[in-house]
Amino acid sequence: MYPVHRSYKEETLVERNYDLEKRKYAIGGAVIFIVLIFLIRLLSLQIMSEDYKKNADSNAFLKKIQYPSRGVIYDRNGKLLVYNQPAYDITVIMKEITSLDTADLCRTLKITPEFLRKRFKDLKDRRLNPGYSPYTNQVLLTQLSAEDCGIFQEKLFKFPGFYIQRRTIRQYNYDAGAHILGDIGEVSKTEMEDDEYYIPGDFIGKLGVERSYEKQLRGEKGIEVLLRDARGRIQGNYMDGKFDKAPVAGKNLTLSLDIELRKTGRTSAGRKDRKYCCHRTFYGEVLCLVSSPSYDPRPDMGTGPENRGKKPNFAAGPGSVETFAQPCNHGSLSAGIYIQDFSGTDNFCKKESLPLPTPYTCNGGFNYRGLHVGCHAHGSPLPLLPAIATSCNAYFCWGLYHMIGARQKYGSVQNAMNTWRDYMVSMGFGYPLGIDLPGEKRGMIPNAKYYDKAYRGSWNGLTIISISIGQGEVTLTPLQIANLGATIANRGYYITPHVVKSIENDAIDTLYTQKKYTKVDRIHYEEVVEGMRNGRDRRKPAGWPNLPDIEVCGKTGTAQNRGKDHSAFMGFAPMNNPKIAIAVYVENGGFGAVYGVPIGRLMIEQYLKGELTPQDEELATDIQNRRIDYGIHER
Repeated sequence: MYPVHRSYKEETLVERNYDLEKRKYAIGGAVIFIVLIFLIRLLSLQIMSEDYKKNADSNAFLKKIQYPSRGVIYDRNGKLLVYNQPAYDITVIMKEITSLDTADLCRTLKITPEFLRKRFKDLKDRRLNPGYSPYTNQVLLTQLSAEDCGIFQEKLFKFPGFYIQRRTIRQYNYDAGAHILGDIGEVSKTEMEDDEYYIPGDFIGKLGVERSYEKQLRGEKGIEVLLRDARGRIQGNYMDGKFDKAPVAGKNLTLSLDIELRKTGRTSAGRKDRKYCCHRTFYGEVLCLVSSPSYDPRPDMGTGPENRGKKPNFAAGPGSVETFAQPCNHGSLSAGIYIQDFSGTDNFCKKESLPLPTPYTCNGGFNYRGLHVGCHAHGSPLPLLPAIATSCNAYFCWGLYHMIGARQKYGSVQNAMNTWRDYMVSMGFGYPLGIDLPGEKRGMIPNAKYYDKAYRGSWNGLTIISISIGQGEVTLTPLQIANLGATIANRGYYITPHVVKSIENDAIDTLYTQKKYTKVDRIHYEEVVEGMRNGRDRRKPAGWPNLPDIEVCGKTGTAQNRGKDHSAFMGFAPMNNPKIAIAVYVENGGFGAVYGVPIGRLMIEQYLKGELTPQDEELATDIQNRRIDYGIHER
């Protein structure tokens, strides 16, 4: 037998048929895969997606959000500061709009057709309105008055798909305290993403206490489930309200603020660039925070057409950012001049570098190796207590110079510098104190690393001598300066400043009840107190806070500036049973005794005595009417 030979064509054909045999499995698999995709998509649309459920529910039920009453705010004496005013929102369900007389709707709501079209467009834009659904209520307009709401209610039958929703907005009893109380405004996209509680159209605290204590003030929303008939008409509560949830009102707050004291501060603040800060010494409670210029929150309130769609209570314009927690810094010079009397705490009080009684010579200031730091005329030489009483710059310059140069004790200028810095930080400088208000800044206390970088490791006590009197790189906030006054009054400790005294049915954060001790022993604070009290015996201009039967301890400050100097004062009273500590800072006010001292006196008197004498009433009015020249010719 002879072998059968296949042609090339026949062999090729056999191979192709073999490939087709495999290909049918590939095609079959692809078909199955496509069918699975369609099944999964169908499952997603019909079962997993909420659109069909929302559509069905919207036909049978109407879920109305019941907004809780926002917590009200009182001052420490029980005076009502912030309360709620009724207002009404207009909501819309897009899928229920069958016909719409736009002209009639706009006339009724007192809006323009252009505004209405823009609102509809914004509601449908999921970038601006995350979670938009045509089957759920969307807030169209906010802040309708009761009168306007009544007019719309009468014509509501003409506008299918539109509903009225009751809520509250904030109102204020006083024109003071806007920086502290803050405001509320419509929730932003970012805020909705951060907290599922909020939906478009909700209000949220934007500034001040309203923001810091938003969760306590806002309460919990309720819901009312209403039953519809086949034509969409409301038939009443579903199952007699079985699934309804009543709203829970927000918690009321009692602030540590004394509104009468703040009104006094507001009066004496005058026109602009003045900051006051008062503490209740033993408790860390902030009695008063005044920043000028300020603003009256009440004119920003309203339910008129001009406010429709706007954020209520929005603080726009000058003074909308609180400055009592901002560092006082002009050019390279710091307003924290008070530190001059306490920067030597480590040097003198702890006797780190020389005995306490050691006097220093002041010949018109500090003079060494061609470096001069000026000082005013006073007796010389002088030890620590008279140096504090007279605000001698030279004394504290010498103290810092000897400390930084004490290599036998510290080993290097870096270690000495960091020791100084650690003592300053323990007194509440260099970092935010943690007050329960947003926006607090840290200030600046330099360390060795900072100067190593600035001077490439080649520096000494003379290089940084300005920090000994609170200038140079040192910056402090008025809040930190007032806290220093409270620390001295308490003889070595402070409690983190806070403006909320109590929360209804809740406790305040333990941060605001714990004592924070500095690195300086109590006995050395007694020496500082005595030095501050001795200042009363020196000649002072009219207005120095020597109040009858009240021992006031205080220090003036004059912060240098390219233009007119800044006027400052820090103190506390009474000396042996302190109840109030205060810091006053007036930009371009001149010497500390010009503005700082008399304003400090008025505030202390108002708090401790409850009222001002007729003479001090005239003084407050005079200060209010004074004009500080900020012209360029002074710079």
